[in-house]
Amino acid sequence: MPAQKTVKVFDLQGKTVGKTTLPHVFETPLRPDVIKRAVLAIQSRRLQPQGRDPMAGKKTSAESRGTGMGIARIPRVKGGGGRAALAPSTVGGRQPHPPRSEKKIVKRISKKEARLALRSAIAATALKENVTSRGHAIGDATQIPLIVTSSIEELTKTKEVEEALTSLGVISDINRVRASRKIRAGKGKRRGRKMKQAVGPLIVVADNRGLVKAASNLPGVDVITVNNLNAEMLAPGTHPGRLTLWSNGAIEQLDKIYGGGIGE
Repeated sequence: MPAQKTVKVFDLQGKTVGKTTLPHVFETPLRPDVIKRAVLAIQSRRLQPQGRDPMAGKKTSAESRGTGMGIARIPRVKGGGGRAALAPSTVGGRQPHPPRSEKKIVKRISKKEARLALRSAIAATALKENVTSRGHAIGDATQIPLIVTSSIEELTKTKEVEEALTSLGVISDINRVRASRKIRAGKGKRRGRKMKQAVGPLIVVADNRGLVKAASNLPGVDVITVNNLNAEMLAPGTHPGRLTLWSNGAIEQLDKIYGGGIGE
């Protein structure tokens, strides 16, 4: 097994306060194909089954008028206008193959693949080329992965979180998200999802001591505890390499929760 990488640990003012060794999970090979399968499996569980009434379009007494009248032999509504009904693929007729609620829409993935996808997505957050290729705005001097002291977990005000992210050089990515906000095209505007925006940084902590609520007002920022990580959070849209801030406490728990990565 290769030697573990040592990285700096920063405080909330952006100053180096120590060093730590990256857990073995960061040595997991990058598998975008497995990550994509895992993310799609998570997303498919949010879909709502839909289907048509089996009798839709069939509740009519329409029947064909037969031959000899110079008109098509399709079922027509009785008593008016000769409107077609009942037959599929005709004007006024029913759907030939309507959606069925029995359709299997949940994509499944084995536990072994799901574990590999999660470990690979964690490792991708430590690859600077992946983070920049996703479009995150980070400076050349920004350390990837960015590890912060566990005092970040104790922040309870949005202003404090914003000041800390500014000191750590991540505020430019939040500004990128702010600039990306736009009104959605289409009917989704009327269905509770009027705005669209880019994805910003993810903060991974050992315990939620108020940071989740404090960071909720910063656009694009998500906060999650280390034991609740999933592939979609780390690789939104199936693209690995999300800009991630790790608290020192979360880093210490990674190998214990998710194993060593290679060969495990």
